Amino acid sequence: MKVGIVGTGMVGSAAAYALVLRGAAGEIALVDHNPALARAQAEDIAHAVPFVHPCQVHAGSYDALAGAGVVIIAAGVPQKPGESRLSLLGRNAEVFSDVISRVMQVAPDAVLLIASNPVDIMTEVALRASGLPPERVIGSGTVLDTARFRMLLGDHLGIAAESVHAYVLGEHGDSEVLAWSSARAGSESISDFADQIGAPLTEAVRARIDDAVRHAAYKIIEGKGATWYGIGAGLARLVQAIRDDQRAVLTVSMVVQDFQGVSDVALSLPRVVGATGIVETLIPHLTFSEMKALKASAETLKATALELA
Repeated sequence: MKVGIVGTGMVGSAAAYALVLRGAAGEIALVDHNPALARAQAEDIAHAVPFVHPCQVHAGSYDALAGAGVVIIAAGVPQKPGESRLSLLGRNAEVFSDVISRVMQVAPDAVLLIASNPVDIMTEVALRASGLPPERVIGSGTVLDTARFRMLLGDHLGIAAESVHAYVLGEHGDSEVLAWSSARAGSESISDFADQIGAPLTEAVRARIDDAVRHAAYKIIEGKGATWYGIGAGLARLVQAIRDDQRAVLTVSMVVQDFQGVSDVALSLPRVVGATGIVETLIPHLTFSEMKALKASAETLKATALELA
């Protein structure tokens, strides 16, 4: 499958590199407002191809996206140290509508993967600009936050992160909700598993993990300016689910007509992702307090989106 990437900074180039390493694309077309950067990234990534999987990697104008089955949108300004994702709204929304309209002119059949922050709001902007059905405009959402949650739980329990089934829901940002009540290790509830192996999830442990998930991006940005490897791998995983029609359950963002009384809002829930985009949306078992927090997250996102309107 051909994959297009618009925006070849750290996130876009990391996604392209991860796609090559996973063998998730047969062709990758890179587009950037700085053509020299796109060409340099394409050439550098192409030099890795002989070591991994066959893939054509090239750069070009928007016309190079023609025939792409998936287009990743990673264009936008980077998050500053100490800046919340939602504060990026005004700066990033300005460029988005033009980018999306140019993509749709040459790749009208593509599934759009939105990676630019604040990703939930940008997913709404992309949906309006593209005219596509909601299931074909997918925000990367909390796919990375979920990976962080599973990694930290796996570390605490001494098991592989792949054996942990736990989700982060809502906003990709400060109001996100860690769904502790539905978390599992293998087939056991996360609490029962932890108790059985003598590594109980005390309030202090939960608070430490919650803080590490919720503030991971800020710590990374403080240290090196931006995050890119984790989200690059997450985007490659999403592309693979679409290419192979895997029907994989992943926490991604999509605009829904109604969530707990909040209308027309993009937020992350566990969703089945296949060849046509999002196939189904699932509602995990949540406690009253978790559902209340998730509704509050949706309301936060809605209020921010209304500021843009």
